[in-house]
Amino acid sequence: MTASFENLRRLSGLLAPSGEAASTGGRPPARFAFNPQARVAVGVDLGATHGNVALTDLHGRVLSEAAERVDITAGPVVVLDRVAATIGRLLDAAGRGAGDLAGIGIGVPGPVEHSSGRPRRPPIMPGWDGFDVPGHVRRHWDVPVLVDNDVNIMALGEHVTAHPGLDHLLFVKVATGIGAGIISGRRLLRGAVGAAGDLGHVAAPHAPDVLCACGNTGCLEAVAGGRAIIRQLTAAGVPAATNSDIVALVHGGNLVVAQALRQAGRTIGEVVATCVSLLNPELVVIGGSLAGAGESLVAGVREVVYGRSLPLATGHLQIVTATSGFQAGVIGAATMVVQHTLAAERVDRELANSG
Repeated sequence: MTASFENLRRLSGLLAPSGEAASTGGRPPARFAFNPQARVAVGVDLGATHGNVALTDLHGRVLSEAAERVDITAGPVVVLDRVAATIGRLLDAAGRGAGDLAGIGIGVPGPVEHSSGRPRRPPIMPGWDGFDVPGHVRRHWDVPVLVDNDVNIMALGEHVTAHPGLDHLLFVKVATGIGAGIISGRRLLRGAVGAAGDLGHVAAPHAPDVLCACGNTGCLEAVAGGRAIIRQLTAAGVPAATNSDIVALVHGGNLVVAQALRQAGRTIGEVVATCVSLLNPELVVIGGSLAGAGESLVAGVREVVYGRSLPLATGHLQIVTATSGFQAGVIGAATMVVQHTLAAERVDRELANSG
């Protein structure tokens, strides 16, 4: 055991000396402790118009970060090359080199086959379908590159930062699109090919025949997402062009906008109620840009979920607004890397290779 500890310490620095234990005779035994500064991880959160990049230690603590406007429709080469350059600047600013980098986690705003890291028919990401995201990023940084959809990494980030003691959590992102991240038994559930949690393209009960970006009609995203709310407000004569406009109008006391958000929350709640009955989470977290409007949206979700799901599932269920904000995505993406780096089988393999 002592030799294994020494191998791991020498190989990667993941263990560091931490004083000596009390002696029971002979030489005092040495203590070792996990060293979160041994490596750094990068978390990248890409949206339709934003690109957030953060450098973290192995505890997920953000060391430095950068936020830039990006256009996801510019294509993967343009966007990923820009991300790679930003990673270099963050490493330089932190005084860390490429050898300190444990890996890069990336969240993108569309469906991803997690095993390969390739987006699959993402509706708002032209040119990204089937693109080898890990392979391209490794041309710049030869480290493990893990890719997932943006909602999954937000769920991871919210879980580790705000609710680390919970075993079962459902994270629902409400923005231009709608999606869900599922934490069950403290693990992120991705499904067979990474498509779990695609809540926005579930048919909403009693929904009008509105065409969705996916090609179907009546999807939850098409009737209760940001674009749908903006259409409703425009028809009512309320000037709102973006999700930020919606949030600002609610904070400014506009009752028409608050009522539209409350109704969107009710529609979302009809689908979430099914998820609660199916998954039995301890907590439902509502995140995304429209969650910043406060209680209007969440109140609508609560109203329907508590009314439709069985008391056994809702007796101790809380439905709350996300607290980790814009950092949820980058922290979740970095957490994905940390979990990969510290997985028991990976550490065992490093020890075996060092022997």
